[in-house]
Amino acid sequence: MKKYFYSLGLMSGTSGDGVDASIIQSDGDNEYNTIIDRYYKYDSHIYQEIHNLKSKINSTKDLKIFKKELKILEKKITLFHAIAANKIIQISKYNIDLIGFHGQTILHNAKKKISIQLGNPQLLSKITKKNIVYNFRKNDLKNGGQGAPLASIFHKLLIARLKIELPACVLNLGGIANATIIKSNKPNNFYSFDIGPGNCLIDKWIRLHSRKKFDLNGLISKSGKANKILLTNEIKKFYKYKSKINLSLDTKDFDLSFVKKLSFKDGAATLTEFSGNIISETLSNFLVKKYNKSWKILVCGGGRKNKTLIDFIKKKINKNLTLYNIDKFNINGDFIESQAFAYLAIRSYLNLPISFPETTGVKKPCSGGLIFKFKL
Repeated sequence: MKKYFYSLGLMSGTSGDGVDASIIQSDGDNEYNTIIDRYYKYDSHIYQEIHNLKSKINSTKDLKIFKKELKILEKKITLFHAIAANKIIQISKYNIDLIGFHGQTILHNAKKKISIQLGNPQLLSKITKKNIVYNFRKNDLKNGGQGAPLASIFHKLLIARLKIELPACVLNLGGIANATIIKSNKPNNFYSFDIGPGNCLIDKWIRLHSRKKFDLNGLISKSGKANKILLTNEIKKFYKYKSKINLSLDTKDFDLSFVKKLSFKDGAATLTEFSGNIISETLSNFLVKKYNKSWKILVCGGGRKNKTLIDFIKKKINKNLTLYNIDKFNINGDFIESQAFAYLAIRSYLNLPISFPETTGVKKPCSGGLIFKFKL
C-alpha cells in the first residue's frame, strides 16, 4: 500500500525577493495534489542584504572573507522561512511530514563542484517542529553531476498529470532559463539543461537604474530600442563561453558591461532581446533540428509575465514550437519550483533518485537532500 506524505516546499530564487511556499500531497512517485500555495515577500532590508552580499561572493575565498556577514544573513533568512512555514501550515491545517528547504543560493559553480545555499536546517526544524530536507545539490555534485537543474523529475510528473501530448517541454524562466524535455513515456526518456539568462540580467539592470525590482510586463524594455551590434557580439561571446563549460549556469556567468553605456530603456530592451535570442535559438536548434517534430512548450517562472520577452521568443522561435503559459492549464506558474522541492523532499526521504545522467550529468541516478529529523 502506497504511503502519502504532506510536504511543504520552500523556495527562494535568484530574484531574492521572497519565499514561495507550497504544500503538496504525494507518494513521491507518480501522484501528487496541490494543497495550498503562498508567497511571502522579504522586507527591504533582507532583500538588499541578499543582493549586496551575492555581488561580493565570487569564490570560496570570498566565502571565508564574508563568513560573519553570511552567518548573520543566514539566520535572518532561516527565521523568515520559519515564520512563512508556520503561517502556511496554520492556514492549511494539515499535519506536515516534511519541509523541503532549498535555501538562498549565494554561489553556484558546477565546474568547481560548489553550490552554497544559505539556510540553517537545525534552526528551521526547532522553530517549525518538523523534519527538514535540505542541501539537495550536494550528492549530485559529489557523484559527477552539475547540481542543477533539479526540478526535471517534477516537470515530467506535471506533464503526465496534465496529459500533455508528447513530445513536450517545460521552460522555466527564472533568473536562469532552463528546459525539461520529455520525448516519450519510456523510462528516463527525458532531458534537462540550463539554457542561459532568463530574468537575471534584466532584473539586475532594473535594480541598478531605478527603484523597481523588475520590468513589470516588460513595459520598460518595450519602450526602448535594442542595440543590434552589441547584441550580435554578445550572443557570439555567450555561445563561445557556453561551449567551453557545457555546465549548469549561475547568474555570475553573465554581466551587464556590454550595455553599460546605453540608456535605461535601451539597455533593458537589449538585455531582453539577448535573453530572448538565446532561449529561442537554443530551443529551436535542440528540439527541431534534433527531433524534427512539433512540440508544446509550457512556460513557468516569473519570466512568463514579461510580455515583451515572451512575444520576442514567440516571434523568433521555430514554427514547429508552440509556447503556452502554464497558467492556462490551471497550474499557477509562480509555484512550480516550490512544489518541486516539496516533491523532491519526499523522494529524498524515500531514497528515490532526484537527479539523472540525462538531467544533471550525474554518473547514475541518485537521490539527494540531507535530512534533519526533528527531536523533542
